[in-house]
Amino acid sequence: MRRSRFAKIVATVGPATAAPEMIRSLYFSGADTFRLNFSHGSHDDHAGVLASIRRLEHEVGTPIGVLQDLQGPKLRIGSLDSGKLMLNAGETVRFSLDGGGDGKQSIPLPHPEIFAAVHPGQDVLIDDGRVRLSVVSPGDKEIVARVVVGGVIRDHKGVNLPGALLDISPLDP
Repeated sequence: MRRSRFAKIVATVGPATAAPEMIRSLYFSGADTFRLNFSHGSHDDHAGVLASIRRLEHEVGTPIGVLQDLQGPKLRIGSLDSGKLMLNAGETVRFSLDGGGDGKQSIPLPHPEIFAAVHPGQDVLIDDGRVRLSVVSPGDKEIVARVVVGGVIRDHKGVNLPGALLDISPLDP
């Protein structure tokens, strides 16, 4: 089944669409490529989905694209004593490599590569950028930062450092 269109449709395969009959239905509904999200599921699950796609490809006699979305590194704050912490714009907080999560003076950040990469003025984004801080004073085991955009941070929320070069693998093992 050859399609003559300029746009391609990518369908993400998840638990609700992994069965061979669902993959077949998605293909005949217009999907050209199937995306497998390797952040979730097992290698055996993905192998089964890939086998189903290849059987369908053989049946229809045309190539079907497969996009493998690989998981990157996850940088997160550690556990906070109360599970959450309110950060207000203008206040100063401390991130600690060895922190115990005891409030704004020791927010745990268990990633030595962050401590090695930050510099004064570096933005630190938490929880998909909902909370924004600016590094005031970097150190080997402690980072002092000023809250630019406040909000609540919770245990294990993601940390992002736009523009920083971190000494970590781009792929998670």
